[in-house]
Amino acid sequence: MLTAFLAVLPAFAIIGAGWLTGRLGGLGPAASSELNRFVIWLALPALLFQTLAEADWAVLWQPGFAASFLGGGLAVMAGTLIWRMRRGERLAGASLNGLSASYANVGYLGFAIGEPVFGRGAFPLISIAIIMTAGVMFAVAVVLLEVGSHAGAHPLRVARRVAGSVLRNPIVMAPVLGGAWAALGIAMPPAGDMFLHMLGAAASPCALVAIGLFFAQKAPAGEDSPWSLAIALTLAKLVAHPLAVGLLAWLVFGQSRAATGVAVLTAALPTGTGAFMLAHHYRVDVRTTSRAILLSTALSVATLTLLVMGLRAWM
Repeated sequence: MLTAFLAVLPAFAIIGAGWLTGRLGGLGPAASSELNRFVIWLALPALLFQTLAEADWAVLWQPGFAASFLGGGLAVMAGTLIWRMRRGERLAGASLNGLSASYANVGYLGFAIGEPVFGRGAFPLISIAIIMTAGVMFAVAVVLLEVGSHAGAHPLRVARRVAGSVLRNPIVMAPVLGGAWAALGIAMPPAGDMFLHMLGAAASPCALVAIGLFFAQKAPAGEDSPWSLAIALTLAKLVAHPLAVGLLAWLVFGQSRAATGVAVLTAALPTGTGAFMLAHHYRVDVRTTSRAILLSTALSVATLTLLVMGLRAWM
């Protein structure tokens, strides 16, 4: 148990350091958002580009892994959306609730936690999980939010806005360009390799500090909601999501134990801040979304520790 706990402790210790710094006023009020911008626009895209540019296509082509991870996430999102709409929630709010229950924080925590458990050999699979999350899941949520926020608007207008949002997302485009580089078979120049390595190495620690700084801020203004909803979304994220992904990976798509373990671990990560970014942008259920992120991140210290123990015994 101690070994498993130590595998996830450093990532959450960095989050704690960011939170303490924010509470003490060591960084300005805009530090979290600006550090987040650095991760999204520079550090994480560099890491994703280098990972896919240097990956073996035979290793990178994992349709079963991608389908199981994406299928499990979409199933939980759809189930939550239907549940919330049956309770009287509108499409936009229900879509945010569905995203909170299925949007794993793979971009920030995937590499930081996946490396000590599975090694760097799992990076291509983690990259696939990031693409499915930040690309497909994010795009689906944007589509639903645009439809819900622009009821009666022309479908072509909604389609243009969605396409533009996805194409401007560097987390989506970086792995696409990295995959194209790998397909061309061009060797990476040493200077370029060092540039990407130095920049990409900053992704995980800076992202973790940004999360801590975000938690140190006061709760955003917006509509209030009972804590029970945030608790339900947290349980769906930490239990239902990895369970659905694991069943698909192992029983339906016949993935190996190692690949199934990576799929389950990445799905078991807490709700990503991308959900909060959309909630804040569309001004929909901001309070519930922020609470779900906070609760799932705090509880995942225990759930991930137990999961790592189980995966190591199973593998």
